[in-house]
Amino acid sequence: MGERFVNRRMRIDDKQDDARFREETMNTDDAKTKSGMGTVSRRSALKMGVGLAAVSAIGMPAILRAQEGPIRIGHLTPMTGFLGTLGQWAVEGIQMAAEEVNAAGGINGRMLEVSSEDSINPETAATKAQRLLERDNVDFLMGEISSASALAISEVATRNKRLFMALGPRSDVLRGDRCSPYMFCTDIPNTVMVNAVGSALKRDGMVDGKKFFTITSDYVFGHDLLVAAKSFFDANGGELIGDELVATDVTDFSAFILKIRQANPDVVCLNLAGNQVTNFVKQYAEFGLPYPTVGFNLNTADAWAAGVGNLAGTWPTVWYDTLQTSGSQRFVKAFQTKYGKTPENHAWIEYIALKIAAQAMTETGGANTADLVSYFESGAKFDILKDRPAYFRAADHQLIQEAYPFAVKPEGSYSDVHDMMQLGAAVPGPNQPLEAIYPSTDTATCKA
Repeated sequence: MGERFVNRRMRIDDKQDDARFREETMNTDDAKTKSGMGTVSRRSALKMGVGLAAVSAIGMPAILRAQEGPIRIGHLTPMTGFLGTLGQWAVEGIQMAAEEVNAAGGINGRMLEVSSEDSINPETAATKAQRLLERDNVDFLMGEISSASALAISEVATRNKRLFMALGPRSDVLRGDRCSPYMFCTDIPNTVMVNAVGSALKRDGMVDGKKFFTITSDYVFGHDLLVAAKSFFDANGGELIGDELVATDVTDFSAFILKIRQANPDVVCLNLAGNQVTNFVKQYAEFGLPYPTVGFNLNTADAWAAGVGNLAGTWPTVWYDTLQTSGSQRFVKAFQTKYGKTPENHAWIEYIALKIAAQAMTETGGANTADLVSYFESGAKFDILKDRPAYFRAADHQLIQEAYPFAVKPEGSYSDVHDMMQLGAAVPGPNQPLEAIYPSTDTATCKA
């Protein structure tokens, strides 16, 4: 069987019912961006006059999951909304990984078939997760960036006792009291991002005795990040003199910037997500306030969108394209060749996550959830294109890996937005255990 990859982007109103969902076919325009043989839906098969045996095979999960059949993965990520830009990078990263795995022979001869769908909000994410499992018979679920949506998908996966690899959400609670035996998180959590930036701030004398004003995204991710930020300030002599919660649909930050000016802080700290970061820093630059900015969350696509001269300060990242490892640079070049652009961190994390899943499936002989969970909990090591291999911590199902602070170069010292960030040294340092910067597992209940 030839290489197979399906990329379905279904943007469906919540008001549409299941009848229309069943009418959709898998050979849409988006599905045509796959390699090799296409997937035939029930409706298309009937129209084409495919024999009874073929039609019945489509409706029988046992046959679909036969050893010679494809391994089907349901991929959920926001393609619209305030995180939509990041989701597009996610789709490209996982597609590239799937194509590489299939070109190398798949998983013990079985091809990967990835279906990507828009998980714009928690309700939609949960509905589509259930449909992917029930209707599309996927073997397991991957994806998501929003912590709120990831929690909703996790609840679906747990009810169905099916693996969910949460690739982009960063809330600590997903690794703590809201974790699941079936969910594994590959991105760094909020505590790690705070510690990565905090190490640079302490080095530069920007914490002890300083007054901070925070701007925080008003949903589970932002609330969780604020808790981590407060803990850091308290432990290192910083004072939080003000915080403002911002709804995810806010685009005008002028009222919040005026409150910052009235508070007269030493440092402005951003706990924002997605295009909130871009909108804020552009407007903050226009006001010309003298208070330096730092951030405890940033994705490189949002940094690039901010444009030259708007972004400043120190920020965290899980990966950046200038990371000088041989594996990372091979990935960057391959991505540039395929898509004609430099990869963003969500492209990287989706790429390495599918490679992690592929290693686990190869070692366990398939896509059985119980086998994959046991393998991940075993302490197996994974090459994630960094200096040190990563592994899942059994207690909280967190992928343990390095993080990085980066600083924005002075305006005029770089040629374009892709060159404006200077990646700092890995945190923790090479002589420290990787878990040194991670939260405790006291409240974690992930392990089965």
